[in-house]
Amino acid sequence: MTVALTYAGIALRSVLQHRRRNAILVLALAVVTALLVLLNGIACGIDESMTRTATTLNTGQLNVAGFFKVSPSQFSPVVTGYPEVERVIRAATPELRSVARRGRGWAKVISQTRAMQTGITGVDVENEPEFQRVLQIRSGSLAALAEPNTIVIFEGQARKLELKVGDEVTLFAQTTRGAANTLDCRVVAIAKDVGLLGKYNMFISNPTLRALYELGPETVGALQLTFDGLRPAELSPIATRLRQALAAAGYQLMPEDGRPFWMKFESVSHQDWTGQRLDVTSWQDELSFITWTIDLFHGLAFTLVLVLVLVVVMGILNTMWIAIRERTREIGTLRAIGMQRREVLLLFLLESALLGLIATALGGGLGALVSSVLNQLAIPVPPAIQLFLMSEHLHIAVRGPDVLVAVLVLTGVTCIAALYPCIRAARLRPIEAISHLG
Repeated sequence: MTVALTYAGIALRSVLQHRRRNAILVLALAVVTALLVLLNGIACGIDESMTRTATTLNTGQLNVAGFFKVSPSQFSPVVTGYPEVERVIRAATPELRSVARRGRGWAKVISQTRAMQTGITGVDVENEPEFQRVLQIRSGSLAALAEPNTIVIFEGQARKLELKVGDEVTLFAQTTRGAANTLDCRVVAIAKDVGLLGKYNMFISNPTLRALYELGPETVGALQLTFDGLRPAELSPIATRLRQALAAAGYQLMPEDGRPFWMKFESVSHQDWTGQRLDVTSWQDELSFITWTIDLFHGLAFTLVLVLVLVVVMGILNTMWIAIRERTREIGTLRAIGMQRREVLLLFLLESALLGLIATALGGGLGALVSSVLNQLAIPVPPAIQLFLMSEHLHIAVRGPDVLVAVLVLTGVTCIAALYPCIRAARLRPIEAISHLG
């Protein structure tokens, strides 16, 4: 232990002694680390914004939905007899926090001047406090959605349909029996846009949706399940357990399909069966049409950082070669007084590790500081990007463990890049090193 501390002290003094030579390398490593922390923070921020918004407004962490077919070619995305289905769900998932009962539909919304096709989501707003916290109301009252024949729309839809709070709209839809039905609703609130999920979706109460589609009181579109403290990877075993419990209870299940429910319409319409079939999906399945943006950003960030790391690696190699050339006689002297090759190797590796640790620690702190400042500035993002970020402002989520991982990984890269020059230094013969002209 004492020997290791002695070598670490020698390595630190060597790093400090050659400040001018190491300054550029430290700066490059710090910038790369800060950029890695910043890019990862942006990706995590996008993930957090999308997950929180989507799993509250449009999907649960897991969903039990399905289709009911009155004939082989006529179907609706509904779950009949949902209280019994919910009982099975609660028995199979003791870690369950809450169940949101949502209606699903597609209707034509007609104002006095315009019309548009949009998704219709039925909500029990009184029983969903998180829904009220996430949906930000610009005008009107969200609580009024509990009243019959009311509707909540988003700002973009209000502009397109030329609506304000208190105006009437007409909903036109096809019932499960194939008949056309209309229903007049009053706009009680206009919510802030939430990107793509709010562009083609409106909210009405579940009783209003049932009246529009002429559904029974025990029919819902989906049961959206929320769990406490579970990572995405932990949802898959629960989904498997849920499928097994529903099958054991006698329910017919649809095959696993990682697409949102509305992308399954065509395949369901061509299947030759009738009655109820349930479908268990995750929030990643329901949002697969937009989660590719996160994967794309992660890919671009990884590519950029990889290029910068390669540049830094070349800088480390060059710096170490210069250091070894300048200190060849020093190496020879150390070998002549009895220092073994592995000790010379350890000494130079410690020097590289300290250099990398100092640089990456500075870069990690800088990245976290810049991220905090940018969050405080609440930088607005263009409307086109809001469609995928589901937020009006740039949100950067920098986590302590992520910063630590960035520091350790780039410090490790520094050590690996310096390994070959250090091995060459350790292999120098004492007599040749001492007689080196420099």
